[in-house]
Amino acid sequence: MSGFAPPVVATAGSADPAAPLVVLLHGRGSHEQEILTLAGHLPAHLSYAAVRAPIAEGTGFAWFANRGIGRPRAESLRETMDWFRGWLDGVAPPGRPVTLVGFSGGAAFAGGLLLDDPKRYAGAAILYGTLPFDAGVPTTAARLAGVPVFVAQGEHDTAIPRELLDRTWTYLLGESGASTVARRDPVGHGIASAAVPALAAWLPERLA
Repeated sequence: MSGFAPPVVATAGSADPAAPLVVLLHGRGSHEQEILTLAGHLPAHLSYAAVRAPIAEGTGFAWFANRGIGRPRAESLRETMDWFRGWLDGVAPPGRPVTLVGFSGGAAFAGGLLLDDPKRYAGAAILYGTLPFDAGVPTTAARLAGVPVFVAQGEHDTAIPRELLDRTWTYLLGESGASTVARRDPVGHGIASAAVPALAAWLPERLA
């Protein structure tokens, strides 16, 4: 058992407990209310849960301890993923589709969750971040075979190491076997305005 308290969760969209669930995962040093604003631009018939990460980080929170930007410590990532699954399995039992949408550090966390148990999720959006390579989760060939993934990156992103962004792009569009929709936008480390309607169109297709 982790020493973390139960998560703080902010919700939006449908209140139907059977509605498909989209879990929003904020970036490092941020919080659940900030990422929840994204829900206002996404399909209203879906249910949204923005979860606060469990580790205090500056004025916000983080999903894992790291050994460098975009490089989670394996033991920390395992602990927080197990904590998250304890919450998720309580609110979304088998049969309720769940899609992960993570930004920056939340993208790495979403990627970790997906790679750890690909069959648990209807898909994942990896927004302006990296997968957690060399952090205790499998990144083998065909690990995500057929899994829907939406990946968006900034062409001028200098917050996430370019090597990790490129490795994520190459893996998701090739060796992983995922069914990937990918875009690169002329922005830095932030969600491009044009990426939001693309994400909004992708989500219902995954959660029909």
